[in-house]
Amino acid sequence: MKRLTSMVVKLAMMGRMMMMVVVVVVMIRRVEGHNDAGDGGHCDSNPEYRIQAEYWAGGMNIDGHADDWNDVDGFSFPLLPALDPDEDKQYPGGSVNVKAVHDGRDVFFMLQVNGDYAYEKGDQKRCPSVALMFQIGENATYHNMGGCEDMPGTCTNKTCRGHEVDIMHFSIGTAVPGRLYGGNHLDNSEGSGGDRFGHLVDLYSWNPHCRYLDGSGPAGSLSGNVSSAQNDWKGAWWHDSFTTHSGFVEEDSPYSTNGQKGTYYFEFSRPLRTMDHLQQDAQFTMGQTSNFAVAFWYPMDGKPWSGSQHYSANCNWMPLDIAQPSTSSATRLSSGHSNSEDAVNIFAILLSVAAFCISVFMAYWIKRSKAVPFTPIDHL
Repeated sequence: MKRLTSMVVKLAMMGRMMMMVVVVVVMIRRVEGHNDAGDGGHCDSNPEYRIQAEYWAGGMNIDGHADDWNDVDGFSFPLLPALDPDEDKQYPGGSVNVKAVHDGRDVFFMLQVNGDYAYEKGDQKRCPSVALMFQIGENATYHNMGGCEDMPGTCTNKTCRGHEVDIMHFSIGTAVPGRLYGGNHLDNSEGSGGDRFGHLVDLYSWNPHCRYLDGSGPAGSLSGNVSSAQNDWKGAWWHDSFTTHSGFVEEDSPYSTNGQKGTYYFEFSRPLRTMDHLQQDAQFTMGQTSNFAVAFWYPMDGKPWSGSQHYSANCNWMPLDIAQPSTSSATRLSSGHSNSEDAVNIFAILLSVAAFCISVFMAYWIKRSKAVPFTPIDHL
């Protein structure tokens, strides 16, 4: 009887162990769809997803407004949950529209996302947030934010060499709409990619667990605490439910009423080339292609989001083409100069004609006036 009881206990324990193994395997497979360089689960990356950053003379005003982007073509990407990219769980507000241009010195981005207004001052996770991620290292994967297998304590710029990704993250909970945030003198003077004013930060990572502000890093890493690093990004945000367009200040918070229908606008700029010597910034070159990704966080039903609860524009890298100045852009530029020169020439001609007419009138007036009689000096 005891032997039978013992066998039953052993079978029960084996059954539990098998169930645990099954659960672990299922969890691993679910995580693999997002966190490593596998096949991305059941999300098929769309090869047609691509952004063209055309040459745009003069660049853009970074104020969060989309008016100066009206003539720029964009591309709309569906926003799917990063951890479970199922089309049935797509972001209810719709797609994200991404536009990009460059002026030969800086590259500019405009992201437009429909969404009811949600803002809680000082609570970043109850406000929308966006991020752009760019490939730096040749082995850097979209999945697992670089794909280095080392964990904190072992990940360094040597052990994870080639897995670097560049990240710009903007959380708007302390940012006034329409105001400029990102790189500033105080943080840059400390060699930091942070932003103490608006949380538009410049980071790099090797994986989700080894993620650092530019200029910082793990203990013992050569990339840690280097004073030459800085935040190269500038950015602003807006929502079209705002009725004030002359400018907000912090005391105007929350700037609109939560729940108002509308669209969020996130506008950014960064130099094509930076002073980075630490493999912490992506570098852009005209005529070449870089890989990038877009992420969006939103406080669904007013609940704060967590870091992994974001929507992604694709489940793999998307190409970003930094275009060479084209004939059309050169024509647009020369046309602008030509219009200015024409206006100056017309004004000069009118001024010359006016001066000529005045000269003719003066000559006619002098001719018609009576001659002054000549009095010889020796009669005086």
